[in-house]
Amino acid sequence: MDWIYALSGLLVGLTVGFTGVGGGSLMTPLLVLVFNVSPVVAVGTDLLYASITKAAGAWVHHRCGTVDWPVARLLFMGSLPSTLIIILLLKHLALDEKTLSSLVSSVLSAALLLTAAVLLFKESIRKVILRQGNETLAVRHLPAATIAAGAVTGALVTVSSIGAGALGTVALLFLYPRMSSAKVVGTDIAHAVPLTAVAGLGHLSLDTVDLGLLANLLAGSLPGIYIGSRLSSKFPEKALRPLLAVMLALIGSKMILS
Repeated sequence: MDWIYALSGLLVGLTVGFTGVGGGSLMTPLLVLVFNVSPVVAVGTDLLYASITKAAGAWVHHRCGTVDWPVARLLFMGSLPSTLIIILLLKHLALDEKTLSSLVSSVLSAALLLTAAVLLFKESIRKVILRQGNETLAVRHLPAATIAAGAVTGALVTVSSIGAGALGTVALLFLYPRMSSAKVVGTDIAHAVPLTAVAGLGHLSLDTVDLGLLANLLAGSLPGIYIGSRLSSKFPEKALRPLLAVMLALIGSKMILS
């Protein structure tokens, strides 16, 4: 076991446990900028990492009744085909590693900045949407809009490993403003598990997953998420989220400039 990777997994796991987001947003750029892992390998490895770490969270939310499965199924109908299309497209194009890494880096940088903005303004977005209610979107269009949101999320996650958390949450808040916060989180996590698993297996077929690295990251992150989740009530989440947002914005800016 490489303890440096395990320690990184532990720190990211703690962050996810404290804030509920930040897995892919932190792990992928950490692997790229600190450990000099190829961007495309970092994304592929992080996708399988995310599917395993979020599976436990999805199970807990299911047991607590905080997963809206009809909504999750609509998201699956958009995200899973979108993910498969992106993987097949990458296989068909057969881009060389340099070109593929450049593409992934560009999408990753944009996703980081977008995620940072969402984290900063999430509560403001929620308040505005709740004031407007469902008048912003006709109920008869909700299924199609949910499938479309899943498709966009699936494409973004497959290329960058980022978006299933913060961006998926905002999509649910916009489409279902009366859904409780617990159900928004639970439904988003339940959707993220098969999405990241399919995308990760797709990357595995492209030979862009480092299984040894994955094992080391999981050795640290699984206990980290457990500890962070248990201690989350003792930390001011509203203070942690802006700090995480600023950090992601700085990382995204650095990746754009590098």
